[in-house]
Amino acid sequence: MRVIAIIGLSVLLLSCSLGPDYKRLSTETEDRFRMADGESGQSSLANLAWWDLLRDEQLQQLIRTALAENYDLQRAVATVEEFRARALVARSDYFPGISLGSSFAAGRKANFLFPGFASPFNYYLLGNLAWEVDLWGRVRRSNEAARAELLSKEENRRAVTIQLVSAVAEAYFNLLQFDLQLEIAKRTLQSWEESVRIAQARLRQGMTSKLDADQFEAERANAAARTAELHRQMVQAENHLSVLLGRKPFAVSRGRSLEEQVVPPEVPAGLPSELLQRRPDLLAAEQQLAAATARIGAAKADRFPKITLTGLLGVAHPTLSLLFTDPGSFGVFSAAVATPLLNAQVLGFQQEAVEAQTKQALAQYQQTVLTAFREVEDALIAVRTARIQSDAQQQQVAALQSALKLAELRYKGGLANYLDVLVARRNLFESELALTSTRRLLLASTVQLYKALGGGWNPEKPAGDGLKG
Repeated sequence: MRVIAIIGLSVLLLSCSLGPDYKRLSTETEDRFRMADGESGQSSLANLAWWDLLRDEQLQQLIRTALAENYDLQRAVATVEEFRARALVARSDYFPGISLGSSFAAGRKANFLFPGFASPFNYYLLGNLAWEVDLWGRVRRSNEAARAELLSKEENRRAVTIQLVSAVAEAYFNLLQFDLQLEIAKRTLQSWEESVRIAQARLRQGMTSKLDADQFEAERANAAARTAELHRQMVQAENHLSVLLGRKPFAVSRGRSLEEQVVPPEVPAGLPSELLQRRPDLLAAEQQLAAATARIGAAKADRFPKITLTGLLGVAHPTLSLLFTDPGSFGVFSAAVATPLLNAQVLGFQQEAVEAQTKQALAQYQQTVLTAFREVEDALIAVRTARIQSDAQQQQVAALQSALKLAELRYKGGLANYLDVLVARRNLFESELALTSTRRLLLASTVQLYKALGGGWNPEKPAGDGLKG
């Protein structure tokens, strides 16, 4: 056993690994993002923990519930567990496979078990051993691929986590938007109902026409329809958020209103080069490329002779009653070489298929990089323009509120017709709804930028660190 172990270790040390070694791709990046404000070297928004970015206590509680109960995240966690087990299975190929069993033969014809043994012996087989000598690195490449796949699934779990946090936040902001818009619609509906009452009174007194009264009634009906529509959207937003939380639809509690939500005064993007080390989808795609590269070596090794050491262990004794009492153990060891012959062409095609898969993984990684930079730039311009748009719409709302007050006073005093009030109130209603949408857009764009930058990143211990060996 010691001799065989020394020989096997020597062969293993002298063996080689076929196929290319994975090397991290060199991706050119700019010094700063195109749409970034300020200095390029400042800390990235993604360095914040999500609870430091999202200050609403109720939103934080919803996110914690989602992280504990969301089924997509649970599936991602289970996938990591699956590939961790697969990596351990692949690692077991480094060691001899030992199976225990029993088979018994007795009598003078017992030598059919072990040709060459004296026939008067009784034999009892205890177990057998098989070990592949990793001469060409097939086992090592398979382990490299398994570990890379595990790391890829771990990064995918992080991606699902970040996606879940941002999805809950955006759904919550949508809900707050519909709440505020519903409040505006109800307030506007009450104003139109008052206008209808005044118009009907003036109609009875002959101070206005039926056309004026009908116009006010039409606007009141429009406000009532918009109120019903916004109520439907609000309930559907609650249902969507409930599913993200892993629960059946329920009435979601609110914290701060949309107007009370805190928006960071600055949203630094950091360095573009940091994005390649931060975003989990990029890291997952890179690990998939590493796994595909390692599988090339395993496919090449399959085309070379495979050396396997085998052995049998058992006991033997001429006297059946003393089979397990007197020393009589034996071992049979052998080495087998299997060389591809008739299937050599098939193995060549398999190698070509693996090489093609590696090209696919490379293209996927490069496409993921481009998509990541596009998402960051889209979010940066969305945050910048949403701030400007929100400020402008706030000024518009203030001006229209003043115009409506003057129009109503002039109409009640008989100095203006119904059209001035109708246009002023309609414009104010639409402007207030638009301002609410822009406020929600600013909050959602900040969250999207946080997600695009790989927010929530922290130096966790990689899932595969315990599999090095």
